[in-house]
Amino acid sequence: MSRPALATLIGVFGFLLYVALVMWLADWVLAWHWLAQIPFFAVAGVAWVWPVTRLMYWGAGVAPPKRGARRTRR
Repeated sequence: MSRPALATLIGVFGFLLYVALVMWLADWVLAWHWLAQIPFFAVAGVAWVWPVTRLMYWGAGVAPPKRGARRTRR
């Protein structure tokens, strides 16, 4: 199986597991005051971005840019 196909499968199944986990936790969090819910949903809404970014670079077979490296304009 090619790397992009494997990355796609890992990404889809990983995202489904992540959504199931967040929904399970959200049932508990919904009992909190709405001001206390905001940080949970804000973090849960974007926490998937970092692992998916790494997975996309791995699937493409390229190294991610160095931390703090500046992009140059062409």
